[in-house]
Order: sequence, then C-alpha cells, then structure tokens
Amino acid sequence: QGVLVPGLGTFAVVHEQINGTEGVCVVRRPVFQLDMDISSLRELVFPTVMMPGDIEIMPLDYWWLSQANSLPPDVVRGCVEETILLYSFQLRDRQCPAFAFENIGILSCQDNVLCMQFHCSCIAGLESQDTWVALLLT
Repeated sequence: QGVLVPGLGTFAVVHEQINGTEGVCVVRRPVFQLDMDISSLRELVFPTVMMPGDIEIMPLDYWWLSQANSLPPDVVRGCVEETILLYSFQLRDRQCPAFAFENIGILSCQDNVLCMQFHCSCIAGLESQDTWVALLLT
C-alpha cells in the first residue's frame, strides 16, 4: 500500500525479488516518488522511482493524523498543505532545507540532487528477515 501526500509525492512499500547464492528471496523496502511541479524545480535532479501497478495508493489520512495530535482534521490538512507549499518555494529559491519525516526518513537536496533517505529503523521495521539486503537496496 502507498500513501499520496498531495503536492509532494507518494510513499510506498515495494516487494523486490533478489536472486542470491542460496536461492531467491523477496524483501520489502520503502520508496518515494516525487510529485511536485517539475518545471519549477530548475536544474534539480531527482531519482525516478517506478511504482508497481499493483500497489494501492491511498490519500493521506488527515482524520488519523488529527487523532494522533488532537487537532481538527481541517487544521491538520491546512498545516500539511502550507508546509509542502513552503518547502516547494524554498526549493525554487535554491534553498536546500531538509524535510524530515518522523520515523521514516529525510527528503534532502545536496549538490542539486533531491532524494529521500530512509532511516535504517524504518527499513528494518518493514523487513525483519533480510534487513541487510533491504538496507543495501534502499
């Protein structure tokens, strides 16, 4: 399953098949597909991530987020939208702030490359059997 954060991108978990010396193993790893206005991101490079067609993409659940922080869903939606708008303006102005997602990772821009770096704990939480393989692939 994936989650679409409007104006920013989609987070998902993909299953990747790896052929090894001991046979085939399947690992789960997180991916992020950027969904910003590319024309406004002058000269920035970002990795192209292809989401498999069988992944169900769900919209960000503002109600669930509101339950987690005791704010009304419309306030949470406004905060998310304004934060993403601010981040996109900063990227357009060639500022390169890091956008941290608690327990997930950091979206950062270094040397004109915008990429999502997932925390090891996030990857390990998704893949308990072949954690090192998932870490290497991510």
